[in-house]
Amino acid sequence: MSKTIQQRNAHLSRPTKSAGARAKRVKAQRRRLVALGVDEAKVAAMQSNEVRALLKYPKKVTESLKG
Repeated sequence: MSKTIQQRNAHLSRPTKSAGARAKRVKAQRRRLVALGVDEAKVAAMQSNEVRALLKYPKKVTESLKG
């Protein structure tokens, strides 16, 4: 008997990323930036990749806001 593709490769049956989960992650990341002290209006105007780039180095973000 031959196996189907899904029986041969389990990685093909993994769940796909959903738009709702992505929106939830982006919203949480934006809240994190606001908690660090970045202006809420400024965060709302940012692209999601800019938000993630700032969250990679939170210490730098807080230092740049102080000085």
